[in-house]
Amino acid sequence: MRRRLTAEQEPFLVARALSTTYSNGSVLHPHRHASHQLLFASSGAMTVTGDRTSWMIPTGRAVLIPAGSPHAIRMWGDVAMRSLYFPVSAPAPAFNIEACRVISIGPLLRELILRIAELGALDSREPAESRLMNVLMDELAAVRIEPLLLPLPADERALTAANHVLTNPAEDATTDGVARRSGLSARTLERLFRSETGMSFGLWRQKARLLESIRLLAQGGSVTDAALDSGYSSVSAYIAAFKQTFGCTPGAMPM
Repeated sequence: MRRRLTAEQEPFLVARALSTTYSNGSVLHPHRHASHQLLFASSGAMTVTGDRTSWMIPTGRAVLIPAGSPHAIRMWGDVAMRSLYFPVSAPAPAFNIEACRVISIGPLLRELILRIAELGALDSREPAESRLMNVLMDELAAVRIEPLLLPLPADERALTAANHVLTNPAEDATTDGVARRSGLSARTLERLFRSETGMSFGLWRQKARLLESIRLLAQGGSVTDAALDSGYSSVSAYIAAFKQTFGCTPGAMPM
């Protein structure tokens, strides 16, 4: 049972927890926290967007958000969100990062997150809670980083093109067509995407479509539906691209 926290506990709290539930389509507008955050959805999926990057968080994943990082969150499906907050002074090597990271959540780490969320906080003066914190930090230090991120260009015209693709992932427009719609030539669009995202526009659009397909899979869609709705005319081509990008087939990725 979640306990009531007191002012006397405050200097000794090494973690706080917040449990919330959101319906499909709910949005948390851009904000930031003074503490480091571990954001986990025990059901549903989320898109977390920062200044220059978008992260897809399907079920079974979490995102580490360093203190002070601006971010917005979009919910896909009914999301049972569990957030853990750590003071910047706490021993949390996992947060010695400059940008958000998507991580895999194994069975032990999942149960640790849910247990701390149930408690509401961890008090360093309580031996059992201090041990929980130590195990949590050990688990976070060993997690696998997932490539579920999509860098966004800074140039306003290129960002317009990027947002159009994200809004219409299945659209079969040519690079030239997307560029002209954004007031660019195809050559300038390619140059901006290579310099500002590290990818050609074609590779960037492919990853955008693949991340969209993960959202569809997380919402219970079939592999065929995910392929077609994210812009692939061939299921086999979709599976091949998915495996090349994420190292496994769509059916093998836990959702």
